[in-house]
Amino acid sequence: MSRTFERDRMDRFYRAVRGVARFWLWFLFKSVDARHPERVPDRGPLLLCVNHPNNLIDSLVVGSVLRRKVHYLATAAMFRNRPMARFLLAAGAIPVYRKQDDPDKMDRNTDTFAACYAAFGRGRVVAIYPEGTTHAEARVQRIKTGAARIALTYEGEHPGELTMIPVGLSFEARKSFRSRVLVAFGEPIQPAAYLTAWHEDPVKAVDALTRDLQWAMEGQVVNVERIDDQQLVHAIEELYRDELAAQVMESRGLARRDVDPVRLSRSIAGAVQYFKALDPLRIEALWQRIQAYRALLAQYHLRDEAVRARREKLPARTRVVYSWDAVAGFPFFGYGAVVNGLPYFVPRWLAHRMARKETDYATIRLLASIVAFPLFWGLETWLVWRGALPLSGTIAYRYLIGAGWLRVRLRFAALAATQSQAARRLVTEREAIVAELERAKQDYLAATKGSSF
Repeated sequence: MSRTFERDRMDRFYRAVRGVARFWLWFLFKSVDARHPERVPDRGPLLLCVNHPNNLIDSLVVGSVLRRKVHYLATAAMFRNRPMARFLLAAGAIPVYRKQDDPDKMDRNTDTFAACYAAFGRGRVVAIYPEGTTHAEARVQRIKTGAARIALTYEGEHPGELTMIPVGLSFEARKSFRSRVLVAFGEPIQPAAYLTAWHEDPVKAVDALTRDLQWAMEGQVVNVERIDDQQLVHAIEELYRDELAAQVMESRGLARRDVDPVRLSRSIAGAVQYFKALDPLRIEALWQRIQAYRALLAQYHLRDEAVRARREKLPARTRVVYSWDAVAGFPFFGYGAVVNGLPYFVPRWLAHRMARKETDYATIRLLASIVAFPLFWGLETWLVWRGALPLSGTIAYRYLIGAGWLRVRLRFAALAATQSQAARRLVTEREAIVAELERAKQDYLAATKGSSF
């Protein structure tokens, strides 16, 4: 019979760290949204199984949307620095030893497992990254058996207590400032269902739970198996996802914030895989056309945004507002850019220089920003009223976004005025690609009844 656990509460130190992390995530990302957070119980032992696309940022994001303290399994390499080790241990992190980092210390993972069981015994949340490493691919890599072994070993001693939840992290743009992040919580997995098999053959039980966990985690993210498929899916998203979102909003009466971007991306990936299997020539022709269109954009130093904007017919009132904002906002932009320019660009430069792989970029930029912005604002407070510093930076950034509307149209207008045939060709090519994507969507929905975008 399972025990009754009290509601899990955060200690003061963890609450303070979480508060600081939530502020910087608010600063770095446009939004951090949680899908199905109600699937996370407010008490009892819980094992979160999370994909790992973005290094340290992943732990901050997961912790920011949960109201329970999370004990993360972190590579032991992070504990080699004494101050960092003290901080991580105070925050509840549990060191885990990987063969590639500490081949001579693998036996110490018995302590790691014991720490997990102790946390479960107190009704706490433990988070593990079953892939074992960060990666930049749009899929869940083959997960390791550690999560299943931890779950089944504890569940064997305490039947019916532990719950596992697959968690999917999806970053809209890994390196972009003010992009979106989605944290998706999947249906709970009960390790108790595997206990009979565990008692009969532990190896087969671990393999079965690992396999089911793999599928459950893949269901929470966009999962593209091949790199070339990933490139095509990404290209289609750039050209077509906004139009798909608009169609979904219109057909279902949804607001923009209610449209699930991961579902759209997964539907695009599913359609690509469908046509690649049944009509590979169609996929190849589409990919070649997209590549040709991208080559034209590069030739004329334009982005797709400029061509898409040419096709959009904004109301006159909207055009006037955008244009007025671009003119009237310039003095505020100039002030904000001068005051906040260095702390914005220095972390960005450091991230480009120091990141050894793509998954390190956002983490380095965030950590550098945490140091750079307070430092620069502190140095500047003797010149400017303190409250104007962060506000002016926000105004400057919002101005850049608003002024982008005018800049994009002016650039394409200049091309249309000097090389009208080239401008018409770009618009025609984009419309032809979107039309082909629309036909492919209709064919896919007709052939796979029950599918939707």
